[in-house]
Amino acid sequence: MLRHALKLLTTLALAAGFSVTALVFTGAPAHADGCYTWGRTLSQGMSGEDVRQLQIRVSGYPGYGAVLSLDGSFGPATAAAVTRFQSAYGLSADGIAGPQTFSQIYALQDDDCTPIHFTYGELNNCNSDWSGGAVSASTAKFNARVTMWKLEALRKDLGTPLYISSGFRSYACNSAAGGSSTSRHLYGDAADLTGAPSFCTMAQRARYHGFAEILGPGYPDHSDHTHVANRASQFWSASVCGI
Repeated sequence: MLRHALKLLTTLALAAGFSVTALVFTGAPAHADGCYTWGRTLSQGMSGEDVRQLQIRVSGYPGYGAVLSLDGSFGPATAAAVTRFQSAYGLSADGIAGPQTFSQIYALQDDDCTPIHFTYGELNNCNSDWSGGAVSASTAKFNARVTMWKLEALRKDLGTPLYISSGFRSYACNSAAGGSSTSRHLYGDAADLTGAPSFCTMAQRARYHGFAEILGPGYPDHSDHTHVANRASQFWSASVCGI
């Protein structure tokens, strides 16, 4: 309930001409409603599950060509991702995750820990239980959640909504879609993007947001969408877009 109250206060403050930053980010940190709550400020050298949870939320800010490890260890790469996240939202960009950073994350996430602009339903139009893929249902669903946080960062960068035509697929759904037998859709960490902006713009900007796999115009069967995913090694191919 607290997160929803904060949203209402934010709306009222904007209408009255007050500073949203002053309203939301002063005093004690806000607490997530139905999701994860951080209990300490995090900085380099620290480790734990709270660090891993932070890494999930800033996984879309690793920098060009990089992928942030979700290892629960707050090293230089995590600090850089936190700094980029802070800069994107107009916060003090010091690479330390404290009350202001956590309050911004709470404002961005729903009670199921997905970012506010994406849902599990958008990442799975195959079945209701995430089963039948290359990994367990729980792993596929977790992978989709990480993908959504990366998409949230890409959406923020582009300044426009993103539309997903395909996410998780079981082997049966993948076969029906004519997908590759090694498709990342089977792992739950892939999304096919349609709509605006241009497919090339989406592919080009995705290089900054933690996607090891980017396929777009110029790659076979990808003229009508941009595909982003995770994988063990980088593979980008969208020749029409200069990638």
